[in-house]
Amino acid sequence: MKVLVTGSQGQLGKSIERLRKGFPSLDFVFTTREVLDITNPDMLSAAFSEHSPDYCINCAAYTAVDKAEEEPAQAFSINADGVGFLAKCCQEYNTTLIHLSTDFVFDGKSPRPYTEEDTPAPLSVYGRSKWEGERIIESTLHRYFIIRTSWVFSEYGRNFLKTMLKLSKERDELKVVDDQIGRPTYAVDLARYILELIESATPPMGLVHFANQGEYSWYGFAQEIFRKAGIFVKLHPIKSKDYPALAKRPVYSVLNTAKAEQILGTSIPRVENAIERCLQQLHVE
Repeated sequence: MKVLVTGSQGQLGKSIERLRKGFPSLDFVFTTREVLDITNPDMLSAAFSEHSPDYCINCAAYTAVDKAEEEPAQAFSINADGVGFLAKCCQEYNTTLIHLSTDFVFDGKSPRPYTEEDTPAPLSVYGRSKWEGERIIESTLHRYFIIRTSWVFSEYGRNFLKTMLKLSKERDELKVVDDQIGRPTYAVDLARYILELIESATPPMGLVHFANQGEYSWYGFAQEIFRKAGIFVKLHPIKSKDYPALAKRPVYSVLNTAKAEQILGTSIPRVENAIERCLQQLHVE
């Protein structure tokens, strides 16, 4: 099966590329924004015409949450308009789209983990642009997965885990927000889940939530990272109001992943285990 991957230089794209050898039945085409800009319909049309992919994994996204507040047009151009162009190509070539979305489509007011049936109410430009992308896919395609995930970390690119490790070399004390709760996600586990979906020829299931097992605040996540890494840093919990940011974040964006586990009949690894594996990989590299 031919699998086209957009935005392949991000955390998820690099994780998929790392796992590709374990999925010999899949023929991958990895593309960067320079090669395939999803906001450019001509580039998309040329790529789909050349490769006729069975699946397209869309890792391309505008993810600068705070910056999006200052440049909403750019966020919507990539996360909504570009997704619309991509969905039309998938429709024309009978390609199943696997699109990545976010927990930031929710407002954080739920008393329980969010399911796929809960209605989004994003608080930020980023969240609104991602929700708009979801709605465009739903109105355009029948063959798709929209996988919402949260708090992605890995050995690749910039992310919270790598930032904490970097700061621990520069400072003896750190202040970390303790009143936002979510489920961290190891990009490699997400990548493996997506590739197993494709390999098993699972029928398109619409919305699916995926995150590692375990609820954490950013402060608790940092504690666990340093504990697993054997690093001592004095951590101070602070409130969101004491860490000013342009974009408003949901205070509780825990995703219910029961559907994801039921689809493949598998258990998603816990955050603690994922941190260990990520740190081991960083050590190897």
